[in-house]
Amino acid sequence: MGLRSAILACGAFLMAAGAVAQAPAPKVPDKAADALAFGPPHIQTQIEALMQDGAEYVRLYGVPLDQAMRELQAEQDSVPATDALAREFADRLAGISIAHEGGFRIVVLLTGDAAEAPRTIAAGGLAVPVVFQTGAPATREQILAAIGAHQAEIRAELRSPPGMGVDPRTGKLVVMVNTRDVGADGSADDIAGLAARFTGIAGVPVEVVAWGDTTSALTAVAGGGRVLGFDPQINHKAVCTSGFVVTDGSRTALSTAAHCPDQLRYIDPDGTEVPMTMIGAWGAWYQDVQIHVPTGVGGDAGGASDMATVALPLAPIFFADKEKTALRAVTSWRNRASTRAGDLVCHRGERTGYSCAEVAYPDYAPPGDLCAGPCEPTWVAVRGPDCKGGDSGGPVFAGTIAFGLVKGDSATKDGVTALYYYMSVDQLPPGWTVAVDRSSRLPQIQKTPETNLITNQ
Repeated sequence: MGLRSAILACGAFLMAAGAVAQAPAPKVPDKAADALAFGPPHIQTQIEALMQDGAEYVRLYGVPLDQAMRELQAEQDSVPATDALAREFADRLAGISIAHEGGFRIVVLLTGDAAEAPRTIAAGGLAVPVVFQTGAPATREQILAAIGAHQAEIRAELRSPPGMGVDPRTGKLVVMVNTRDVGADGSADDIAGLAARFTGIAGVPVEVVAWGDTTSALTAVAGGGRVLGFDPQINHKAVCTSGFVVTDGSRTALSTAAHCPDQLRYIDPDGTEVPMTMIGAWGAWYQDVQIHVPTGVGGDAGGASDMATVALPLAPIFFADKEKTALRAVTSWRNRASTRAGDLVCHRGERTGYSCAEVAYPDYAPPGDLCAGPCEPTWVAVRGPDCKGGDSGGPVFAGTIAFGLVKGDSATKDGVTALYYYMSVDQLPPGWTVAVDRSSRLPQIQKTPETNLITNQ
């Protein structure tokens, strides 16, 4: 694969022509230009990708690198087993989570008092313990039904629309409220009072978490690259991050967040501009994605001096490091139903670069009205703190497995991201899937883009 096709597949940035100069706004560094100092991008092997993510695992959990790599591989290899556990205990299941502290293990939370004997599964070359906990107050399905039936009533009780999610570690409905809604001191009594009131409304136990007063859609075209476009709503250029290469079976295209500008240009690290044509955008309720086809010039359009515009084929690769020197080929994807709390996922954004963190809530309804109204609990929330404006639309992944596209974040009062959330790739529009590299000889684990990060430049 030539350098140009590799960069086209993973995007440096897109830029809209005719942007208007505005008052100073947060500036996103041009990482695409900086990347030239590091030489041509390198396409990582799956082992190299695992080593890079393993270093993040070491940082988070303080284990040796070889152990970190084995446990990351065990996360991927254990998905079929946890899917089977979810089916086996469907009528009692409150949640399944991955625990890292105190020994790598899988925790299955069940309602009722009937005990289940511990089990062991083989994954990633490890014998992974499966621990059953009983006595959960509600099942996952009961909590999801409560959100669907009572979301509007709970929102009406607060000045700021809250986020809501299923906590698979406790079997409770978690309601994330703004600190303004729990009194000036944010006291435990105020939080307990809200929890009791919401429990009465929802009919399932509720835990209230209060933080910050910032919830944003994070706005940069190829996977993990920089995209720029003029946003008439803010009268500024907006920066987003491009997501994964996608396909409808006959063509390839680039994905990013639907709340990013509609008219985008892709810019190679060497400054070459590639025009993009938007195929469509889907940005309501459970989706936040737009799809673009990069176009070039080639062939005779009917005259000696006329050239036809043709779609450029894209390779299924994305940038996976801050400096844009490391590319990864997508080998598969993970559905949201198979994503567990505690799974370590990574993301690459134009603003914050590369980082990894645990999935907090696989069933999450973001706060506010970021989904053309209230959001459904079909998003995945990940612990912060590394996600900021400019990261919207960027890829969320683990190793070479695609998970989703960044949509937005919720921050504390001091501006630290408490959660960011993404659209799982199984929410792509009908007919579109993540493009994958079929050349890999390693086994594919699970098939499975998106979040809301806007910044001005």
